[in-house]
Amino acid sequence: MSTNSSRWAFNFTKWAPTESQILIATSCVQNEEKERLAKFVFKKDFKASLIGRLMMRKYVAETFNVAYKDVIFKRDDRGKPYLDNSIRKYPDLSFNVSHQGDYAVFAAEPSRRRLGVDVMKLDYAGGRNLSEFFRIMTRQFSPNEWKTIKGCDGEKKQIAMFCRHWALKESYVKAIGVGITVNLQDISFKINSMQLFKDLLVTDTELYLKGVKQDWVFEEMLLDDEHCVAVALEKDVSGGTRVLFEEIDFNTLMCNCESLLPTDEVYTRNFFIKM
Repeated sequence: MSTNSSRWAFNFTKWAPTESQILIATSCVQNEEKERLAKFVFKKDFKASLIGRLMMRKYVAETFNVAYKDVIFKRDDRGKPYLDNSIRKYPDLSFNVSHQGDYAVFAAEPSRRRLGVDVMKLDYAGGRNLSEFFRIMTRQFSPNEWKTIKGCDGEKKQIAMFCRHWALKESYVKAIGVGITVNLQDISFKINSMQLFKDLLVTDTELYLKGVKQDWVFEEMLLDDEHCVAVALEKDVSGGTRVLFEEIDFNTLMCNCESLLPTDEVYTRNFFIKM
């Protein structure tokens, strides 16, 4: 596994955790993270968030060769996690996590470049017919983006292109730290490669803000036939390193982990009674 630029994906719907796995995993996060996890009503949300936190901790501990206990995360005013440098001075680092559909994903760069990641399941289960859903979502995309989305052949491909655009927008607004609070029509993507692939990065998508092309790089690929992922990266004059997403399992995730907290049997039982 890379200890430099990293891209990890974890299919948490395929993970049916045992009691011992939850015991050890929930002992390897900070107490405030454990408290946040307890508030989730559904197992899938608990698992997705837990995996995201563990991926962050694994990356920092292995990359900088530090103990789990020395890795301290805090949250900014918008709730975005960041690495606390007060105890140990870390080199430049950008990282981000996302979870949706069946996957939790993690992207990291050993640089000051702003970075955001987003994963989307390529489906629509909103209840309304697709044309009505697109009408409601009109203001979320620019006219050129809608031309690309609606120009796809058939509803399935239109939905996939809609989700791809949404992942791109989410990755960008997460990278710049504003969330979906801006006018999304001002953020317009030009898709140059219409098809995404597994095991191959697409990097020729262009970003325009109010019609002006921006100096950002977007890495896109399929995790499987039903999920796409996008990484937004502030452009590096050196070109940077292109890294494919690597799917990891629980054993890989927990390799070299260290407990921060005592194991908690009551907390673990409460996980298993979630929906």
